[in-house]
Amino acid sequence: MAQLLVLSSAPGGGPVLPALELLSHRVRQIPAEPAQLVNAPSADVVFVDARGDLVAAKSLCKILNTTGLDSPLIAIVTEGGLTAVSSDWGIDDVILATAGPAELDARVRLAVGRRSTEQVSTRIQTSGVTIDESSYSAKVHGRPLDLTYKEFQLLHFFATHPSRVFTREQLLSEVWGYDYFGGTRTVDVHVRRLRAKLGDLEQLIGTVRNVGYRFNVYEDEQAPADA
Repeated sequence: MAQLLVLSSAPGGGPVLPALELLSHRVRQIPAEPAQLVNAPSADVVFVDARGDLVAAKSLCKILNTTGLDSPLIAIVTEGGLTAVSSDWGIDDVILATAGPAELDARVRLAVGRRSTEQVSTRIQTSGVTIDESSYSAKVHGRPLDLTYKEFQLLHFFATHPSRVFTREQLLSEVWGYDYFGGTRTVDVHVRRLRAKLGDLEQLIGTVRNVGYRFNVYEDEQAPADA
């Protein structure tokens, strides 16, 4: 059973809400107003009623994405409103207001399934470090790291190739690309900066004398705790 949230100012939530309530999911409705989002309940899927005011609905969808919405976002539109929906809405799916319970249930299951797969495939957790590929961010024991784009790429490459030793030339090729004309000194500089930002976990990036670097893997209880 999924937790569904319908953002709609229409009495009764329009035709979709009654159809959703025929399913086994738990459904809640709040007014489709930005001020209502502050105390909005958590949900596995969020529906935005875009039947009446497409401009306001688009703005609401953008606000939801700006606030870091983790749930799939589905817009409810009329057939005429389909032409106004585009990728800049930031929605995961669109559904007609005339959709029946069977179609709604299928859309919910697919949306939840896709989001679960994305979260598993875009997040790496190892040795006290969490790397989120989708947002290009990383944390150490829950503390956000302020990384440049290239530092993030370097950390991501190390974490996805644990315990393997790479020469500076290999790292330069894999992270910076074959068309990069800088010297291997660039690798040393970025490794030094990355270690500084890792703090107590700086030893995750180990030096192999006369060869290069490798990402050391620790069990959770072995990884140093962040001070």
